[in-house]
Amino acid sequence: QVQLVESGGGLVQPGGSLRLSCAASGFASEYYAIGWFRQAPGKEREGVACVRSVSSDGSTYYADSVKGRFTISRDVAKNAVYLQMNDLTPEDTAVYFCAADRFYYGLDNMYDFWGQGTQVTVSS
Repeated sequence: QVQLVESGGGLVQPGGSLRLSCAASGFASEYYAIGWFRQAPGKEREGVACVRSVSSDGSTYYADSVKGRFTISRDVAKNAVYLQMNDLTPEDTAVYFCAADRFYYGLDNMYDFWGQGTQVTVSS
């Protein structure tokens, strides 16, 4: 059974950092593209970062709103993907989701498998 479980969310002050984790089970995530998405209250879900499968080239892509602040990475041995978020602002407040797809790579909501999300709140 394919499962994605996010963790690492919480409350952080503006300018702070968090690292989100996406633990995969039931499949080898290294063969899948993984995306991180977020959804703020009253807004549509948006893609923020994605990474190609290791069997492709493992390249990454970021939304302009997070470029230079967020970093997506994999740990193949742990079957996990991470999102390091630095210099957070209140505009980053949202529920963050990870998603996996065997073929699709990008920031659109085209992924087959989704986690349940983890809340990130940036506030002083």
